[in-house]
Amino acid sequence: MRLAWGRNAPAYLFLTPWLIGFFGLTLGPALASLYLSFTDYDLIQAPHWAGAANYVRIATADPKFVAAMKVTFLYVALSVPLKLIFALAIAMMFNRGIRGLPIYRAIFYLPSLLGASVAISVLWRQLFASDGLINLVLWQLFGIEGPSWISNPNYSIYTLVILSVWQFGSPMIIFLAGLRQVPTDIYEAANLDGAGPVRQFFRITLPLLTPVIFFNVVIQTIDAFKAFTPAFVISSGTGGPINSTLFYTLYLYQEAFSFLRMGYASALAWILVVMIAAFTAISFLSARYWVHYDD
Repeated sequence: MRLAWGRNAPAYLFLTPWLIGFFGLTLGPALASLYLSFTDYDLIQAPHWAGAANYVRIATADPKFVAAMKVTFLYVALSVPLKLIFALAIAMMFNRGIRGLPIYRAIFYLPSLLGASVAISVLWRQLFASDGLINLVLWQLFGIEGPSWISNPNYSIYTLVILSVWQFGSPMIIFLAGLRQVPTDIYEAANLDGAGPVRQFFRITLPLLTPVIFFNVVIQTIDAFKAFTPAFVISSGTGGPINSTLFYTLYLYQEAFSFLRMGYASALAWILVVMIAAFTAISFLSARYWVHYDD
């Protein structure tokens, strides 16, 4: 034991900053949040043990929780597939080889760096306002008088979906790296056998790309569940109109910092953790049926 400790001591020494951050900023607060989820806590008075009252209320007497779940699942179901389809299409276009590829790759990746920022969300709100650029273009080119997209509950969630799809740069880069790993001799053999581009895509590209698709699906779905800034900025923190942009994370924020129900917000946070963990587990269990590796 002494010999092993002496041999590994430098490694533990270099890991010390990470260990302090993990226990002090991740694991510690997470365990504190788990405890607070069973209490009634308002940030002013000491927490009072409430048992499972917060979870019972969430399950039986909270219509806003149901509304937030519907909005979040609709957002995830629309934004993730559309983003990945668009990212794969652009990656395949880049994979054919064009001049100045690094420049285009950097330009197309830029929205992934900026899209979740407050500035882009404010810009998006201006674009889709009643007097915004989108309606101006519709009127000038087609004579269509568009609605106030962000103020209409029938359209507001779709503006956020478009914003998410616009941030396709990160999965695009990953798809491009995966496409570069597909052996070209397979396509050459398929051409000799008379397979066209569509048949090659469904019979060669997609099966060999399934590990990359699986990775992107898991990462992008988790990010979609955690989306917060666009809904907060575009709705001014209300989740309106009529709860049409009330993301789960936004509702959690309202309970914690608008109404100071920290115990209830902690319970909501742990339900979100369980939902993401369940989705990830189901994804890994189903991967054996559709993800194809080299073996």
